[in-house]
Amino acid sequence: MSARPALSPVPGTVPAEAVIDVSDLWMRYGATEVLTGVGFSVRRGEVVALLGPNGVGKSTTIEILEGFRVRSAGRVAVLGEDPERGGRRWRSEIGVVLQSWADHGRWRVRELIAHLGAYYTPYARQPWDPDELLELVGLTGQARQKLRRLTQGQRRRLDVAIGLAGRPRLLFLDEPTVGFDPRARHDFHGMIRRLAETEQTTILLATHDLAEAERLAHRIVLLAGGRIIADGSAAELARRAGAAGEVRWTRDGRQFRESTPRPARLVHRLYAEYGADITELEVRRATLEQTYLTLVADWESGGVATADAFVARPR
Repeated sequence: MSARPALSPVPGTVPAEAVIDVSDLWMRYGATEVLTGVGFSVRRGEVVALLGPNGVGKSTTIEILEGFRVRSAGRVAVLGEDPERGGRRWRSEIGVVLQSWADHGRWRVRELIAHLGAYYTPYARQPWDPDELLELVGLTGQARQKLRRLTQGQRRRLDVAIGLAGRPRLLFLDEPTVGFDPRARHDFHGMIRRLAETEQTTILLATHDLAEAERLAHRIVLLAGGRIIADGSAAELARRAGAAGEVRWTRDGRQFRESTPRPARLVHRLYAEYGADITELEVRRATLEQTYLTLVADWESGGVATADAFVARPR
């Protein structure tokens, strides 16, 4: 295995209630190194979005955490156990929502959820009541409908229900809202917030929808080049990246707007120069998409020398 990089974004300490704890994780396929010293932790009840360009190791990381893939090196603890040795009780506390899920189309929706929920009854955590779970994901009206008759959006809601059937402590979501219309996506986002806040469900979300990640995630973990180049809230990463926000204001009946990486400084200058002549002042920080593009471009141009500046240390 090649030499370790000079700078590593592995956090120095691990929170007491870390549900996921990864340090110095390496993965190679033949001569190709996909992950090179990845490290991060996820606290109980957090929603964390794992982002990055295609092919940087997001799926590999998640599969290692789920216990579906054996790592090359490093330390991984999920719900206090090494995923490579997790038993049935450990697996009963983890929910997985894949991009697609094959099943028999003759199943009826409630019948399938009740059937899957029964597998969790020998374990300590009480599974969802089927009717309560279908209400949670918005499928009450389809309870007696056969799976093959579901629309794409309804099918995706069922995928989420399947992942939640055992009332997991930790939920992995892979592109969960593909095929959702705006209303269904809005309802789904509300459901995720409720799970995190009322059930204290920890959620690791992999998505290409940056607006969704910004709306849902407490923290963003950004992978590039086989390692983590950024870890923090969307606002924290925007500040560290220097991504431009936008200030809009009105003066003497004319509307103005200006992009700047330091909107607070611009606002101070405007009030110092024009005072009460400034009206309808609005400050918009950089979107996660702008921050993402800035961070990835910086990584591609500056490499490991710039990566450490974007990693938020545990508080």
